[in-house]
Amino acid sequence: MRKLKNSELNRINITEFKNSPKTPLVVVLDNIRSLNNIGSVFRTSDAFLIEQIILCGITAKPPHKDIHKTALGATDSVTWEYAKSTIEAVNRLKNEGYVIISVEQTENASMLQDFNIKQNQKYAVIFGNEVKGVQQEVVDLSDNCIEIPQFGTKHSLNISVSAGIVLWEFFRKLKSN
Repeated sequence: MRKLKNSELNRINITEFKNSPKTPLVVVLDNIRSLNNIGSVFRTSDAFLIEQIILCGITAKPPHKDIHKTALGATDSVTWEYAKSTIEAVNRLKNEGYVIISVEQTENASMLQDFNIKQNQKYAVIFGNEVKGVQQEVVDLSDNCIEIPQFGTKHSLNISVSAGIVLWEFFRKLKSN
């Protein structure tokens, strides 16, 4: 096997990205403190043609050099907005017909692999603060909570890792024919 050169990867440009059909999925970042995590979520959202990212509360906004370091330009391709309140952002998304999903360990959470992702449905997935997780008030507004199964001693993943796993699963199921 030979590694492909960047010129062989058939990457689309920002204009083509903006004009591409998007995955009907909004990512909500609820008080994320790490700029590197924020940048990583932008980069993953670009990879899976995510519709939008909503940065809430203390979550930093581009432009910022530490976000850019991991986003590698994805802040230019992925549509994003800032909302002071995660609760207000979630209520707006609910009114727009999105199914609200918190990625959190809760009573009666659905395991990610078992969650029934329906075609032709719009979803918003919420990722919480690195220490405190998704705010309880936001969990209360959620239509469902999903959990990524884990089998080691820690039972927690970095938010950027969680986002990669969850966004891939949603992309895979929403884009399958």
